[in-house]
Amino acid sequence: MFTGLIEEIGKISKITKGRHSFQFSIQAKKVLHDLKLGDSVATNGACLTVVDINDSAFTVDIMSETVNRTNFSQLKIGDAVNLERAMRLSDRLGGHLVSGHIDGTGKIINKKTDDIATIFSIETSKELLDKMIAKGSITIDGISLTLMEILETHFQVSIIPHTAKETTLLKKNIGALVNLETDMIGKYIFRFLNTKENINKAKTSKINMDFLTKNGYV
Repeated sequence: MFTGLIEEIGKISKITKGRHSFQFSIQAKKVLHDLKLGDSVATNGACLTVVDINDSAFTVDIMSETVNRTNFSQLKIGDAVNLERAMRLSDRLGGHLVSGHIDGTGKIINKKTDDIATIFSIETSKELLDKMIAKGSITIDGISLTLMEILETHFQVSIIPHTAKETTLLKKNIGALVNLETDMIGKYIFRFLNTKENINKAKTSKINMDFLTKNGYV
């Protein structure tokens, strides 16, 4: 489990390609402290398992399922990535609950400045947009952000200078792909409300606007 608060920007130092997989070696400093084999590190938002460590880098394996859902196939040696170690139970939850399981990607279609803020417009699938709400949470390349607006084909977020400095997002150009994880609680609610059984219950329920009005709820 993660918070979406980036600890460090790492740099990819080595890429080994398999048939449908990758292995990345990532240069880092802060996240190497107390890191052990088998630990989890959110890399651009994806929860990856550490399979090797040395004094200046750690190595992770990336299976085909992760490759298909992320922007990892587009990364090159020298590219910067957002890093966060798994949270401890004693940590403050400064962002939001992040699983590190990427739902899909989005494409930056616009970015503009508004005083101190930079506003990003990100295009993504209807499937992901349906699980978002304005002022809810979204994770973009591992960064916990608040949704400003949800539109028909895209959504908007805004970042402050501190977030711009501590993450890779501001360096992304229009057209770049970013990893997206929608809010975990929202996904459970969406799934619950859209199961066949609960849809049928809603259709036969006697609770409607007339009922609520007559009984003083509206």
